[in-house]
Amino acid sequence: MAAPVLRWCCPARRWILANIDRGPRHGRGAPTGSRSSGKRGQSSVAQQPLVTAQKPRKGEHQWAAVVGLEIHAQISSNSKLFSGSQVHFAAPPNSLVSFFDASLPGTLPVLNRRCVEAAVMTGLALNCHINKKSLFDRKHYFYADLPAGYQITQQRLPIAVKGSLAYSVCVGKKRSQVINKTVRIKQIQLEQDSGKSLHDDLRSQTLIDLNRAGVGLLEVVLEPDMSCGEEAATAVRELQLILQALGTSQANMAEGQLRVDANISVHRPGEPLGVRTEVKNLNSARFLAKAIDYEIQRQIEELENGGEILNETRSFDYKLGCTVPMRDKEGKQDYRFIPEPNLPPLLLYDSASLPAGADPQQVINIDQLREQLPELPSVTREKLVQQYGMLPEHSLTLLNEVGLLEFFQNVMKETRAEPKKVTSWVLNTFLGFLKQQNLAVSESPVTPSALAELLNLLDQKAISSAAAKKVFEELWRSGGKTPAQIVSEKRLELMQDQEALEQLCQATMEEHPQVVMDLKKGNPRAINKLIGLVRKATLSRADPTMIKEMLEKQLSS
Repeated sequence: MAAPVLRWCCPARRWILANIDRGPRHGRGAPTGSRSSGKRGQSSVAQQPLVTAQKPRKGEHQWAAVVGLEIHAQISSNSKLFSGSQVHFAAPPNSLVSFFDASLPGTLPVLNRRCVEAAVMTGLALNCHINKKSLFDRKHYFYADLPAGYQITQQRLPIAVKGSLAYSVCVGKKRSQVINKTVRIKQIQLEQDSGKSLHDDLRSQTLIDLNRAGVGLLEVVLEPDMSCGEEAATAVRELQLILQALGTSQANMAEGQLRVDANISVHRPGEPLGVRTEVKNLNSARFLAKAIDYEIQRQIEELENGGEILNETRSFDYKLGCTVPMRDKEGKQDYRFIPEPNLPPLLLYDSASLPAGADPQQVINIDQLREQLPELPSVTREKLVQQYGMLPEHSLTLLNEVGLLEFFQNVMKETRAEPKKVTSWVLNTFLGFLKQQNLAVSESPVTPSALAELLNLLDQKAISSAAAKKVFEELWRSGGKTPAQIVSEKRLELMQDQEALEQLCQATMEEHPQVVMDLKKGNPRAINKLIGLVRKATLSRADPTMIKEMLEKQLSS
């Protein structure tokens, strides 16, 4: 049976209970990458022609870009912020809605302790000042996915303020230079999420799913300290890693657990900041970087052509690679913030201010939560550099790719190979195959144990580097076989018969006297050709180092 959903009929402004079987599902507002008609998210300014991304114009260096972010992270909790309804992604529409979530008269909010603890831990990890007293407010606006007509948030006095987020950007042609940067955090506040609007363009209707309504959010407001898309995307990825390490949010952007709004403006150095635009609901780090870079270029071109920048909200069309207008902000909306009358001030304590005889279940101790903080990504990266002697940029990659660090550590546990060699194989060969086939680490056909066994064979000089790559390719194609089995079947083991190898080297020199003559005349590169000819004759089963030693010995005799 089809699941019931609430249908919002705009002309009559009323709710209708409807049944649907299936239909296009999008996030709140106009779908990303499309233009809506007659729905929230439609631009009230004239639609502008779409301009695809172009190469930087001459004179672009005369402009300075300013980027700030508002990040909404869904708190990892079994229940919602102010009700006991469960939180579960992809549940049937309107199956996780309490009376409070639906805003039925007489229902009251009950604050979720877990959400408060998550906010405090996140604030501590981001070097914030935790306010021992914070307040809840009502932010009023009228839209279908907000049944109460207001959102409970923390506008006046949020739970955490004045923090910082350190992140690192790789620059240079080979991206081998690491630059450390810091962005200030204005505040972190607790607030409710809204429901989802499901736009069915085929039937020209919008359906409402309130499963998400009331889910706890952490809004992290970053000051405008960034200047390009890469910096913003890297900062968001670092925040994502911190939230996941803390366990305060799964921060899965694909499931809408981390959503980003970017505020962007450009100005000439030394002049006042320009008019900003806001790009809403960016749900991947890659799209975030592309949207910001496009918007910076669009504003520069607009100003250089004598136009003006409108204070408007835009969305990013990932298919066209550009931003498109949603609505303007010239008439600033009055949210009519008022104190939330049904929630008292949120009081937190530290060890010094904790009341004597207080029930631990009724109070939250900031110092106790500070002691529970796990190892953060920055510390993990430092340990990797110190323990394995890897480059800082390699430690960044290991943490940035989901599951790659665990894969690397599992390989290290089972191999005798040097950490430098393991790092090279994991980051170059293994990660290269993953990206080539667009697979996650968890989807890899090659297990850590298999790679460790392969590296052991290489370390024991049982196979050559070229043979090891062939074995890896075979492991990738045919799962189930061990590296040793593949080496045996393909006859890829190194030649152990030194006498036969010496004879082969001698025969190769006799067959190519001109190469030998070039070598004797002082051309050191000529020996590489002889090495290659010997390896070809052995089907790459001979150790190049051993071949070189034998050739040099025979040439000197």
